[in-house]
Amino acid sequence: MKTINELIMDLRMEKNITLGDVPEIDLYMDQVIQLFEKKFGDTTRTAEEKVLTKTMINNYAKGKLFFPIKNKKYSKEHLLIISLIYQLKGALSIGDIKNALEPINKKLVEDDDFNLEEFYEGYLQLAAKNGKVFKQFVHDQVEEAIEVAAQLGKEGEVTKDLNELLLILSFAQMSNFYRRIAERMIDERLKSMDK
Repeated sequence: MKTINELIMDLRMEKNITLGDVPEIDLYMDQVIQLFEKKFGDTTRTAEEKVLTKTMINNYAKGKLFFPIKNKKYSKEHLLIISLIYQLKGALSIGDIKNALEPINKKLVEDDDFNLEEFYEGYLQLAAKNGKVFKQFVHDQVEEAIEVAAQLGKEGEVTKDLNELLLILSFAQMSNFYRRIAERMIDERLKSMDK
């Protein structure tokens, strides 16, 4: 089995679509897919898993997760929004993603002064900090699981499998906490919009 450090490295958390990755010209759907596969292809769980497909993009468009495209081409702004969708889709439903991104899409359509690139750079800065916090958290959890496991049963009875299960449960629980707080924030925003 790989070490925790090797597993963290496998996550390739530093991978993100940067402003430099996005061409200034509009792209056709196949080019968008190619860009995402090139950037995130080695972050998938299996070799068969696709980062982005035509069906996914069409579903995002039908679900109005991003503002309408023109002439079957995706602008730099579309690519940045699709990148945000990609980051959100592992934790949130399509409906929640739509609600989360609605303010940005609205600003892009209605507000000529809104600078999506500046907003996206802010997101990338937070993502880099989150990666550092995550690495430290994982290492802290490994130590905590070792301590908890040492307190279980008779000395030497706790197997490596049980210790790993404690870690899996802890990581899954934290993932659920983060997802649930994001959902609550979306719910609160929707309530305030209804008033």
